[in-house]
Amino acid sequence: MGFVDRLLTIVITATITSAIWIVAGGSLIENATGEGQRASTRPAEAAPSPAPTSTGPAEPGTETPVSDEARNAEALDTQFAQPVDEDKVGNLMIPVLNVRPGELSDTYTDSRGGGRRLHEAIDIMAPRGTSVIAAAAGTIEKLFQSDAGGQTIYIRSDDGRTVHYYAHLDEYAPGLSEGQKIRRGQRLGTVGSSGNASPDAPHLHFAILQTTPDAAWWEPANAVNPYPLLSGR
Repeated sequence: MGFVDRLLTIVITATITSAIWIVAGGSLIENATGEGQRASTRPAEAAPSPAPTSTGPAEPGTETPVSDEARNAEALDTQFAQPVDEDKVGNLMIPVLNVRPGELSDTYTDSRGGGRRLHEAIDIMAPRGTSVIAAAAGTIEKLFQSDAGGQTIYIRSDDGRTVHYYAHLDEYAPGLSEGQKIRRGQRLGTVGSSGNASPDAPHLHFAILQTTPDAAWWEPANAVNPYPLLSGR
């Protein structure tokens, strides 16, 4: 083979080889920039956001797991979306007739006895003679004349674990007696200022006490703030 023939062979071979690399390289570039390849090679922190959840029913096996945070948020949204009967927030009725939740004041942590003790109750202000009603159902455990509370009522819940204490009553409802079953909303008496309450500020002193079924009405118990239960705040 002459020099010219060898030179032509080298040129043709180089040209064919270059063409092959150009075609192969183009295919690799196209594959690397495709959607599937980008999804598999993109760093996790750069991954796209999840697609919006469809409003229609998902096909079986394609449901997206819901996080605990999302479930909690949904539960809260559902809770606050429900209509609320303001007089029965927390399954308790406000124990003074015609008093609205927004009219209540949180006096639970106020000091009493010259700062020696906490109030651990709320004072519901109302004109003397306003009806006092049962915040919840239960049984009258004690009608008691107290130096501090005046005319008082202790009503224990049906499970025996909660006592509602009503104090400073002006009078009891007719026929009220110890051991009597009480329904929620039943009239118990009237607002007054008996005991150590100021005659110029008649009110109901209302307390919630957590106790045990075998504990007597006068034994120490754990106080619970009635304000958030009655006001919904």
